[in-house]
Amino acid sequence: MKRVIVPFTEGVEEIELVAVIDILRRAEIKVTMASLDGYAVTGRSNITIQPDAALEKVMEDDWDMVVLPGGLPNAHLLRDEPNVKSLVERLRKQRKSIAAICAAPTALAAYGITEGKNVTSYPAMKEEMQQLAPSSIYSDDAVVEDDFLITSRGAGTAVEFALRLVTKLCSEEKSMEIRQSIIA
Repeated sequence: MKRVIVPFTEGVEEIELVAVIDILRRAEIKVTMASLDGYAVTGRSNITIQPDAALEKVMEDDWDMVVLPGGLPNAHLLRDEPNVKSLVERLRKQRKSIAAICAAPTALAAYGITEGKNVTSYPAMKEEMQQLAPSSIYSDDAVVEDDFLITSRGAGTAVEFALRLVTKLCSEEKSMEIRQSIIA
């Protein structure tokens, strides 16, 4: 069974977090939601979200993918968290999948993960993305995949993003099956 870790913290964009987790779990992928401290988090729209674990307790587990949801200050808090950086860099070295949506691709740019890669982000983050990783090739597409890296624009693209993650982890057939079941 494929395993995905989704770190998140205060100000997370709830749609991006929940849509991704919901669709991945529909695909029978084991998803662990990890807040930085293991405590409940209040998202962007004041929705309280209970994590499955504290990031520090599960970050060394064997993961097939890490997904960074967006929202502020979540994306910047993830960017500045050494455990998130360590997790992302370990998965990169293992050639595992790394995904981010909305403002969260800026964390990957800050880590040097997006250098020379095709990427996207929330439109207001484009300038920051280009400053952090000038060799990145920025796109306005809803979802952009380049090798192990998958990025997306924001809350409105969360379902499409999640379905692309299913394709990457499982198959196009599984993604289409879920797309049809949710009428996307």
